[in-house]
Amino acid sequence: MHNFKIETYLKIIFLISLISIISAYFIEYILEHQPCNLCLIERIPYGLSIILIISNYVFRKNEKFIILLLILIFAFSFIISFYHFGIEQGFFEESAVCGIKNASDIISKEELLKQLQVKTVSCKDVTFRIFGFSLTTFNIIVNLFLLILLTKIFKNYEKFKS
Repeated sequence: MHNFKIETYLKIIFLISLISIISAYFIEYILEHQPCNLCLIERIPYGLSIILIISNYVFRKNEKFIILLLILIFAFSFIISFYHFGIEQGFFEESAVCGIKNASDIISKEELLKQLQVKTVSCKDVTFRIFGFSLTTFNIIVNLFLLILLTKIFKNYEKFKS
């Protein structure tokens, strides 16, 4: 792996996160493949990383702390993606997260009945594949790559800073 400056690595991570978010929305809204609830949750770390990297460029403070936060964010994302992959493969049972959408909006039994009539995508059903792999599989690979990269940057922070 090349020894770029931290700024270059953060730009790469920003670009990967941006492409991931845009791809997810493209697949959902243009190609019309409905995501499950875990798919929606798996987008959050990419959005957070974009916000953190932008804030790093705006405020130019605590860069090492932001890198540590990015490590934690992508570790969380890796765990969620691995869990989702396990559900897809039948290793784990679906949890309540995979159930009704917008559970906080349900106030009355009529609204609950309306929600039950809406078809929700199961976390174990893969509705979109690329080269035979689910997007969750790609998410695991991307998260693992970003985790390794960010850990390398954090451990060798002073070396990459200059």
